[in-house]
Amino acid sequence: MELLPLWLCLGFHFLTLEWRNRSGMATAASQGGCELVDGGADCRGRNLEAVPADLPASCRRLLLDANPLGTLWNHSLGRYPALESLSLRGCRLERIGRAAFRGQARVRSLALPDNRLAESYRDAAAAFRGLRALRTLDLSGNALTEDMVAALLRHVASLESLALARNAIMRLDESVFEGLRHLRELDLQRNYIFEIEAGAFDGLAGLRRLNLAYNNLPCIVDFRLTRLRVLNVSYNALEWFLAAGGAAFQLETLDLSHNQLLFFPLLPGCGRLRTLLLRDNLLGFYARLDNASAPREAVARFVLLDGNETRVRTVRLWDEAAAGDLGELRVLDLSHNRFRYLPDGFLRAMPALARLSLRRNCLASLHFRPREPPAALAELDLSHNLLAELRVAPGLRGRLPGLRAFNLSSNRLAGVPAGLFAAAANLSAVDLSHNRIALCPAPRGRAACVDLRHAASLRSLALEGCGLPPLQERALQGTALTHLDLSGNRGVLNGSVGALRAVAATLQVLALRNVGLGRGLPELDLTGFGRLRDLDLSGNALRAFPRLGGGPALRRLDLRGNRLTALPRSAVAEPLARGLRTVYLSQNPYDCCGLDGWAALQRLHAVADLAAVTCSLSSKVLRLAELPGGPPRDCRWERVDTGLLYLVLVLPSGLTLLVAGAVLSLTFREPLLRLIKSRCRWPSVY
Repeated sequence: MELLPLWLCLGFHFLTLEWRNRSGMATAASQGGCELVDGGADCRGRNLEAVPADLPASCRRLLLDANPLGTLWNHSLGRYPALESLSLRGCRLERIGRAAFRGQARVRSLALPDNRLAESYRDAAAAFRGLRALRTLDLSGNALTEDMVAALLRHVASLESLALARNAIMRLDESVFEGLRHLRELDLQRNYIFEIEAGAFDGLAGLRRLNLAYNNLPCIVDFRLTRLRVLNVSYNALEWFLAAGGAAFQLETLDLSHNQLLFFPLLPGCGRLRTLLLRDNLLGFYARLDNASAPREAVARFVLLDGNETRVRTVRLWDEAAAGDLGELRVLDLSHNRFRYLPDGFLRAMPALARLSLRRNCLASLHFRPREPPAALAELDLSHNLLAELRVAPGLRGRLPGLRAFNLSSNRLAGVPAGLFAAAANLSAVDLSHNRIALCPAPRGRAACVDLRHAASLRSLALEGCGLPPLQERALQGTALTHLDLSGNRGVLNGSVGALRAVAATLQVLALRNVGLGRGLPELDLTGFGRLRDLDLSGNALRAFPRLGGGPALRRLDLRGNRLTALPRSAVAEPLARGLRTVYLSQNPYDCCGLDGWAALQRLHAVADLAAVTCSLSSKVLRLAELPGGPPRDCRWERVDTGLLYLVLVLPSGLTLLVAGAVLSLTFREPLLRLIKSRCRWPSVY
């Protein structure tokens, strides 16, 4: 194998030593600063400078992580002959005495990550001679080179699991792992490996899992580890992956994601591959491109040097059928690549495929031909492409029996083939967000529409940002939706939720962000939505707290960005009494004198954005978190009836004027009459 980068994906178990408490395990008394638990001692982080000498001699497991030991002295473990597991993670170890493990014939697991063993690796190598039963060894994070690793592993032939992550290994040859016939798991991630010589892994007959992620490997052109089952070569600089031909492989999981692959990898012709991860490469098929710069017969030749033997491997660049044996493939991730089309029969070659992701590619159209997609396909992600057309071969309606999740969001679709969703008997989740579509029955002026009626298995539907026209009452007829997202479609509900009554009895999560609710509507009536537990009404123009009738299911309510000015006690008490636990209320123009229900919300700690909720009082803006339990005192005059206030102010003044007038009249009556008579020359009566 030339330049072989590989990793242990999906469930790769490294050699990390973990302290596990079994059920029923009782903690004994502490001794010497360590906690004794079921035949073991936990001495992690106790600032110890030496191995404790007062632990029980029968101790089988010893955790000394995060102690400044510096040196593991000779015979420091001699008091514990029954020791089976030892962890010395992050102990600043620079030296291990040559006789440190003498008498430790039972030790099966040794963890030494994040130390400084490169300082005296020869002494550590000599110390390992006494570990004849060792099965698991972790040397990660010790700044070891390949020569140091070869020396350290020379006398531990019994190893089954080895971790060498985060070291300074640059190249591998056949001498590094010589003699490790029983090794099954090998972790080499996060080194600087740029070259793997032919035969470097030939002596590892039992190797099943290999992790070479986060290295600098440029290509793999003669992969021949036939017994390997899990291989991770992600986060390298791979431009080619070519498996050797003519051999039966046991490889089940292959991760080549986050590389620079231009062509689909040439996989084993006879294999058992179940998971293939090719995310974030430069992959594409090129035979149909009119502007392809290379002729159709273009080939690439690889010269393989193996000792005195020279072999030439020839690969046709445009051969779309060279993918290998994918008959047992279950998971295929092709997201974040440059696929413009899929070759004829590409999906037909994967009859067992259950999950396919083509997210973020350049697909402009997709044609499902006979026997495509596979009947076993359960999840299909075509989001973030350029899809303007989705075609289905005649008679394919019954060919999606296993499909459960279909993501078509962020494309250019105006419709989908008629009856596609209704014919998928197990389809439960559909995402059509950010496509310019309309739901059937089609409104006037729209030729194409998406028919979701009578999709009985459908439970989750996302239609965010589709520019939907007003929803017809029969658009969701025959469905039992539990999750519905209509956000970003202004006017889709025509100011009310009447079009959703068909699914009111089943809806549990409803997102109606920025759909234009509240304009000319005094109150939003959601009675009848008895199972609703999550309701998003943010970004609308609601002026009143919605009416939430029905059962006690609602747990989360988002009212941010509306036009609420008040929180009446009567409106707030009902949903709170029924179990509302989280509510968002910020970005509303509240009047500080209209918050009668605020105290109830505070007591239940239900407002998730409490620090951002403000209200106005005269010309001031106040944070509700800083207010006492009720409205401010300044609101007392705000609440008084204006007519009554005027009456109270005018009545005393009027009475005062009336009394003053009467007093003046009685006091100056006779002089005043004489003055008037004299001026007017009226004759006297007498």
